[in-house]
Amino acid sequence: MNQSKPLLLILMLAALAVITRSQMSQRAAADSGGSSEGIMKPESVRFIGSNAVAAAFTKGMPLVENSQFKIHASRRDAPGMAEIHVRDTDTIYVLEGSATLVTGGTALHQKTVAPDEIRGTEIQDGESRHIGKGDVIVVPKGLPHWFQKVENPLLYYVVKASSPGGTPK
Repeated sequence: MNQSKPLLLILMLAALAVITRSQMSQRAAADSGGSSEGIMKPESVRFIGSNAVAAAFTKGMPLVENSQFKIHASRRDAPGMAEIHVRDTDTIYVLEGSATLVTGGTALHQKTVAPDEIRGTEIQDGESRHIGKGDVIVVPKGLPHWFQKVENPLLYYVVKASSPGGTPK
């Protein structure tokens, strides 16, 4: 199966969600007599060449980040901390490797590490599933998730669609 078609579909759906949310926010602002300035201004196309993408996967790093969405070239060589994103819904597309992903339940020993970002040591009473190449996982904002076990390097794209609001700064 051509891996670029599912990835293209995921990225197109994420872009559509961002554009739709922006249009709804602008419409709501216009309906309430407010301004839609600063919600989402037209930008030029962002092109990231294959060499830059490959380099990003060697370490695992962001490709694009703004206030409405993030696209990361992610790499895991070992289990990580349990994560809870207050504002971000993660859409994950696995390119290589496999892992045990635990979702739901309760993240133990929670600690806020950044605005709207909480980490824990592990998840108790969550649902475990094996994920691998070609899988797509959508983790809603606020849902604990944890890569409990990682086999091989796990390479995946994650598109983070950010909701307005979150923790007051």
